[in-house]
Parts: sequence; structure tokens; C-alpha cells
Amino acid sequence: MPAFADGSIRSNEWHLDAMHAPEMWNVSKGNGITVAVIDGGFKLDHPDLMGQFLPGKDFSGSSGGVGSDAEGHGTQMASLIAGTGKGQGGTGAQGLAPAVKILPLKIANGSEGAFVTTDFLDQIGQAVDYAVSQGAKVINISQGVAEVRTSPEEVAKLTRILANARAKGSLVVSSVGNSAQKGNLVEYPGALPNVVGVGAVDRNGTVTAESETGPQVALVAPGEDMVEACTSDTGYCKSHGTSDASALVSASAALVWAVHKDWSANQVLRVLINTAGRPNGGNSRTDSAGWGAVRPRIALTDPGDPGPADVSPLPADTATPSTAPSPSPSASASVPASSAPSAAGVAVGGPTAQPKAEASSGSGSALPVVGGVVAGLLVVAGVVFAVLRRRKGAVPPGGSVAVLPPPSQQPVAPPEDNPYAR
Repeated sequence: MPAFADGSIRSNEWHLDAMHAPEMWNVSKGNGITVAVIDGGFKLDHPDLMGQFLPGKDFSGSSGGVGSDAEGHGTQMASLIAGTGKGQGGTGAQGLAPAVKILPLKIANGSEGAFVTTDFLDQIGQAVDYAVSQGAKVINISQGVAEVRTSPEEVAKLTRILANARAKGSLVVSSVGNSAQKGNLVEYPGALPNVVGVGAVDRNGTVTAESETGPQVALVAPGEDMVEACTSDTGYCKSHGTSDASALVSASAALVWAVHKDWSANQVLRVLINTAGRPNGGNSRTDSAGWGAVRPRIALTDPGDPGPADVSPLPADTATPSTAPSPSPSASASVPASSAPSAAGVAVGGPTAQPKAEASSGSGSALPVVGGVVAGLLVVAGVVFAVLRRRKGAVPPGGSVAVLPPPSQQPVAPPEDNPYAR
């Protein structure tokens, strides 16, 4: 891979410029908002993240505590959300909401080639409960586990916890998964009610080929050629995936919430939906892009009516919180290869729901930036996990949970080829 010409990490964070971050920062940097990140550990002393972490908690039961991040994924998510750019002499990785505080919560999310532990969802539930008790407004879960690896009891318990989190004022954001071309498998917790499922788009505003599709997708955000802080020898990596996109939606919510502190989670989400840009044209929801690409710049400058505080813009959130969504009779059917997403990243069929016996993270891969950012990018094992940590692409069982809002709440936006072109 080519080296960074000017040696600057910040100059290669294309998504910040595409999303008009410097312009947004004149209005909001996320001050006063806590974003909980539930992941496999964090490099607490990374130059771009020092001072950004609140005291966290380890639910994994593993050695090393919250500050041990063997895979680097948690550090990457924290960087995309709240990086300060202080590394590399002030040219390091900046997050979209650099003034937020990160509440680091560690869970056991498996490792390369390993299946997720049986208490994966239980640890996520514990972490969500803790985040709510600590006052976290936004909870980012760039993690996931396939339906087949869960039990109805585990899913029902987490569903209740998620409903409680929304009732107490927190917004849970999760990636949908990166397996669109490998079965487009259902993942939890992204497919559950009271979770904002996030897919990924590239520089052109096109949904990436790996980004999972289905009614669980609420929004999309940049998730291709991402440069961020990590645990490599140089401290920086290049990655892709719906995990990255989820982190950016979490940061976007924090930016809006910092300005409208009296808004509820439902109102913040509704404004993000109403101001989203529609990739590839169109003015309505699609299973590949949801309601479109999150645009906090528009949400900050022209938010419109946030709507009722106690009504979610996601109909799926009205599901009975005491039970998990029930798979339809067709949920376990094999999906013909012809129904998979096209190589161009545009979904050509409805959501699929094949079982998968493993879990994974949100980032498709991480390439460390070597030689102080100028020697190039090399492949890093450990960001592509068997554990579907990316939370992107989780389709509700059987695709039976509708995600279209009532007509009165149907967001309307002018068609545009690239939601970040202007």
C-alpha cells in the first residue's frame, strides 16, 4: 500500500472532511456527553486518547483489565469517537466528537479463530446496565453474535436490558455486521429492539459490499479506508467495517446531544434519521442503507422538529421488551447465492437469516500504519475476529421486524448521489 505522502494521520481521515467536522466543531464537539464503548479492551495511554477515558470496568473475567487490548478493536472505536489528534506531534487521529468522554467497558469477545463464550450476551447486558447507571447517554456496541450461538433466554434477558436502557434515557448504537457476501447472517444485539443498527458506506456514499443488509439497518456512516489510533507498533491502523460506522453514528449522536441536552434518546435519533442523506439517490428507507448516511452537520444546523420524547422513530422498538423477536418459519431456510448483495455494495434481495456458529467484530480488518505513518500499511491479524463484534448486518430473525416509521414520521430528504458530497 502507498505511504501517506505528508506523514499526517489527520489528513488521511477522509471521513472528517466529508462530514465537515471542522465546521461542526464550531458548534459542538460533544462537550458534557459520555459515550460508553463496550469492546475487548482499550489502550488507555495512547497519545490520541489520554485524558479521554473515564474509569471503566472489566466484565470479561480475563487478565489485564480494561487497559489490556490484545486485538486493538476497542482502541480503534474510541479513537473514531473521541480521538484528540495530539499524537504524531499534533497530526494524529481525531475523533468526530473529540470533547466527549469515553466510558471503557471490557467484555470477552473472542479472538482470531475462537468462538465467542457462552456468556457473551450476558456480559454485554451487564455492561449496558452499568453504562446506564453511570449516566452514559450513548452506548456503542461494535460487537455481535450469530443467532445460532444464543439461547432464547439470553436474548430475552438482553432485550429487556436494552428496553430499560432506552427507558432510562440512553441510546444504544450497534454495527450490523460485515458478512453481506457471506450469508448476510443475523446478529445480536444489533437485530434487537431499542438498538440503532448501523451499516457502512465508502467515499462515494455507496453502501459497501460487506455491509449487511435488512430491516435492522437504521443508518449508515463511513466505513471504508478508515485511519485511526490502534495498538500496532506505530500506533495507527487503516481499517474498514460497520464497527467503524457504528462508532461514527455514536459520535454523531453525542454531537447533537451536547447542544440539545434536554432532548430524549428518541428525539436525538429521530433528528439523525430525518437529516440523513440517501446514498445512491432516493428519498425513502432501503434495507441496504436504512434511512441514509448520518449527517450531524445538518442535524446541528437544521434539526427540524425532534418529535415526541417518548415515541421511538423505530417501530421495532415497540416489540414487547420481555421477549425476544421470534424467528419466522423461513428464518432457517438457506438463501440462494443469487440473493446475496452485489459486488457494488447494493442489496439486490431481501434480508436473509442463516445461522452462524461464531461471533465477530465490526472492523473488517486493520492495517497498521508503519514507519511513523510514512512507510505504508500492512495487514494486522487480530481485528478480523471470528466473533461478530462488528454488530453490523444483524438481521432480525426471519426479517420479520419492520423498521419503517409511521407515515407521520417518515423522513423525507432530497435525492442525492453522495450524501457527503456537499
